[in-house]
Amino acid sequence: MKIATWNVNSVNARLPNVIQWLGQAQPDVVVLQEIKCQDENFPVLDLKAAGYESAVHGQKSYNGVAILSRLPMTDIRRGLPGDDDDAQARWIEAEIGGVRIASLYLPNGNPAPGDKFDYKLAWMERLIAHARSLLTTEMPVVLAGDYNICPNDDDVFDPIGWQNDALCRPESRARFRRLLNLGYTEAYRALHPAAKKAWTFWDYQAGAWPRDLGLRIDHLLLSPEAADRLSACRIDREPRGQEKASDHTPIWISLS
Repeated sequence: MKIATWNVNSVNARLPNVIQWLGQAQPDVVVLQEIKCQDENFPVLDLKAAGYESAVHGQKSYNGVAILSRLPMTDIRRGLPGDDDDAQARWIEAEIGGVRIASLYLPNGNPAPGDKFDYKLAWMERLIAHARSLLTTEMPVVLAGDYNICPNDDDVFDPIGWQNDALCRPESRARFRRLLNLGYTEAYRALHPAAKKAWTFWDYQAGAWPRDLGLRIDHLLLSPEAADRLSACRIDREPRGQEKASDHTPIWISLS
């Protein structure tokens, strides 16, 4: 099973890019973030024509997550448990081919400190609690998406310049480590522990893409049952170089 994650930064604005990439990469499942549309405006029919069913948790103009699958989806759940008043669309999960797969869009948290950073940390506490509960199912679990976390200094082009950013602050990194310490494996580093400049995001500003000034903030975390099946993990840089590209690029895994 080939599972990908991609923050598309508006699915309707990037739809030609998305459909082209689906045809080339042929993932079985791809989880999307920052779709920036309500459910009724999601391009379900276009994606179905490309061979994918859609499960969507959208929000007008902001946020939004989705799962596209060539396989049947069951037990679809929307919204991260733990706060019934949270109106931001940042979580959707489903069972696909015997694997529990989630698409998550973790809050950015800037400026930090501040209310947005407090929301990020509180959201991560909810994520840790739910990730722990998913482990009790003893089924393969894949938590994929835009984590807005650079786990360590190798994952940011300028560690000193970014040290006080919400993506790199010690509070954010500590909670990410707590996720891993539950028993999850971060797929890319498991297979490429020494890789340098393994970016998944390049800002639109300051020539970040042509200068290769990036961040690694898109991750796939695997439960032990999924990690035992991990056979490949790759970052596909090509979509970032296309016209009207998202500022993120896809990263995918293969499970045997």
